[in-house]
Amino acid sequence: MLLNLSLEDYQKNKGPIVQGFIRAAKILFENHIFTARDLPYNTQLIPLAAILAALGDKIENAGNKRKLMQWYWCGVFGERFPNETRYALDLPQVVGWIEDNGPEPKTVYDANFSPSRLHTLRTRNSAAYKGIYALLMDDEIKDWLSATKIDVSTYFAEAIDIHHIFPVARCVKHNIRKADYNCIINKTPLSSRTNRIVGGQAPSKYLGRLQKHTGVSDKEFNKILESHILTPGFLYTDDFEGFFNDRKEKLLQRIERAMNKSIPRGAVPVEDGTYIEEDAEE
Repeated sequence: MLLNLSLEDYQKNKGPIVQGFIRAAKILFENHIFTARDLPYNTQLIPLAAILAALGDKIENAGNKRKLMQWYWCGVFGERFPNETRYALDLPQVVGWIEDNGPEPKTVYDANFSPSRLHTLRTRNSAAYKGIYALLMDDEIKDWLSATKIDVSTYFAEAIDIHHIFPVARCVKHNIRKADYNCIINKTPLSSRTNRIVGGQAPSKYLGRLQKHTGVSDKEFNKILESHILTPGFLYTDDFEGFFNDRKEKLLQRIERAMNKSIPRGAVPVEDGTYIEEDAEE
């Protein structure tokens, strides 16, 4: 089809397409996706830019942008791998949904997320893993050491990356399952300096050291911890099981907000074994 594109059509559409990619980059930045490494699906950038090219200035409307991001997160967490066939559906369906209040796009309608999937998200090779990473940074999250909000400037200046909350060494020592301590439920964005202080100690040990460095009150420090979508009490008592179950539910609620869809809490068993995206660990 690209080879059949006429010069006239190319010249007519090149400007809007360029602006579509520029708008896409801005929207991704707004949603704390700062680098290509953190982009859940590289191929989803193509329909995103095309949709933005078609919408033009209409995307500045808050309601329209909310719909666009619902489509985006449903693609990420529904793990609907974007391809040429899906592009052909997404462009007219999303634009029609936004401009004419048409029916939900198929990507939104079909999307679902299983609670048990959180247990299997362990590396950046998964789009949903990177999606949760972005959502965590989208909630006024603050670094435990500097107490500063993690945004585009601190992301690069402080070498923000995703790290374990209950350190691996501590989990191994207490016979906690690797599948549990190494999944996204036990990880959060932190600076490299903060992670060095955490080391391999239990939370009840390293939190006091972090608060001393931060120089804030107990109440303010707890608010910093809570910004990471967790309950501090479980960390202070080194209660991994309580922390794990509590944070799992909090993450599910955050994903529900992004997708604007409810996630059934059925007793779906967690599957053991290795997933395709787990060819490397962090």
